[in-house]
Amino acid sequence: MIQTRTILYVEDNPDNTMLVKRALESRGYKLLDSPTGINGVAIAETEDVGLILLDINLPDIDGYEVARRLRASKKTRLAHTPIIAITANALKGDAEKALEAGCDVYMSKPINIRELWARVEAFLPAPS
Repeated sequence: MIQTRTILYVEDNPDNTMLVKRALESRGYKLLDSPTGINGVAIAETEDVGLILLDINLPDIDGYEVARRLRASKKTRLAHTPIIAITANALKGDAEKALEAGCDVYMSKPINIRELWARVEAFLPAPS
């Protein structure tokens, strides 16, 4: 199991990023963030991350494409790094589309902090 407590959040909205950063850092996690999908993939390929939080609506490539690129990365660990899609998309089929692209879990916005903590801790137990 991955021992890192570092989480990558790919999200273009700075308010959402700050909310999630505060919520997760209060639990002892380290958060890296990226406002674009391409940069997010680059960070995931160079940093040691244990979990990826992924917005679907990004300004360059969408989160589905980010997930596909992460799963196909030459960094083989990314094929198994958990990805939680966090999106305002709530249309029928969106969750299935995220899962088919390689995401492990689908959460809808607005972000519920307690649900976020529970989802994150299911993959990366909080530091003691």
